[in-house]
Amino acid sequence: MAMKDKITQQSILLFQEKGFNQTSIQDIVRAIEVTKGTFYYYFSSKEQLLMDIHDDYITHLLSRQERIISKTNMTQKEKLTEIIRLLIMDIADKGPSARVFFREVRHLTDENIETISQKREKFRLHIEKIVQEGINQGELRKELRADMISFGILGVTNWSYNWYKPDGEVSAEELIKIYSDMILTGIAT
Repeated sequence: MAMKDKITQQSILLFQEKGFNQTSIQDIVRAIEVTKGTFYYYFSSKEQLLMDIHDDYITHLLSRQERIISKTNMTQKEKLTEIIRLLIMDIADKGPSARVFFREVRHLTDENIETISQKREKFRLHIEKIVQEGINQGELRKELRADMISFGILGVTNWSYNWYKPDGEVSAEELIKIYSDMILTGIAT
C-alpha cells in the first residue's frame, strides 16, 4: 500500500474512533510509525487530508451511481434499489469512511464544504431524476414529489451509518430488501 493511502486509512480509523478534532497529526504519524515530515509531504494540513477523504468518498459514490443510471435494461424501480444497495453496501464495506464522511464534514473549510455539498447535491438530483422518470413512465404514483422522495431515500439510507452493524443480526442484503420494500411498496397491508 502506498504511503499516502496508509496515512489516509489510519486517519480514517482515528477520526472514526476519536473524532477529527481529537486526532492530532502526531497521533496519525505515531500509529503508522512515520515522521510529521512524511505526513506533510502528502498533505498540507489535517483539513486537506479530511477533504481528500470526503472527496474520494463522494466521487467514488457518484461514479458508481452514474454506472447504475446508464443501464438501459433496468426499470426506474430497479435503479432505485441498486442505489439503495450502493449506499448500504458502502456503509457495510467502508463503515469507518462512511462515518467520517457523514460525521466530520463540519470540520472542512467553507470552500471545501461547498465543493462536497455540490457533489452530494448531484447525487441527490440523480435520484430525483430517476424518481421523476418513474412517475412519468407510470412505474411510480403520479402524485409523488420526486424532490421529497429523493431526500427521503437518502435520509433513510444515509442515517444507517449511525447504527447499522454489518456483522449484526441483519445482513446488508436483508437491509437493502427491507429499505427497498419500504420505499417502493410501503409498509401498510
